[in-house]
Amino acid sequence: MQLSNYLFFTTTCEQALEFYTQCGLGHVTEVLRFGVNGMPVPNEAMRNKIMHAQFEGPGVLFFASDNDDAEPMRGSAHILQMHDRKRTEQLFSRLAEGGEITTPLNMQVWGDYYGKLTDKFGVQWMLNCAV
Repeated sequence: MQLSNYLFFTTTCEQALEFYTQCGLGHVTEVLRFGVNGMPVPNEAMRNKIMHAQFEGPGVLFFASDNDDAEPMRGSAHILQMHDRKRTEQLFSRLAEGGEITTPLNMQVWGDYYGKLTDKFGVQWMLNCAV
């Protein structure tokens, strides 16, 4: 058994996955599109939008799609357990571009270097680096 997140975007899944690739999290390993290769189209506005995608990188696996009736993301966050402070700072800075930092990266009472943000697509990220 493995737990993986599934992210639902309204119509910005492709842009979000490109952003996560540019941040250095990994890359898309599978994609199905509405209206391509026999895939159904719920409405014309969704044609060519992402019906299902798999995203993978070192220690990262999640799925995502466009869903024009998706609820706003809330109540869940990706937590990345990091082991390199410089890499943590770089990734945190990239993910924060256009988003909102809710807890700046800093040493925490539990002894780790930690920060939390919501990216420009509404996804919450927590980076924890055991230093």
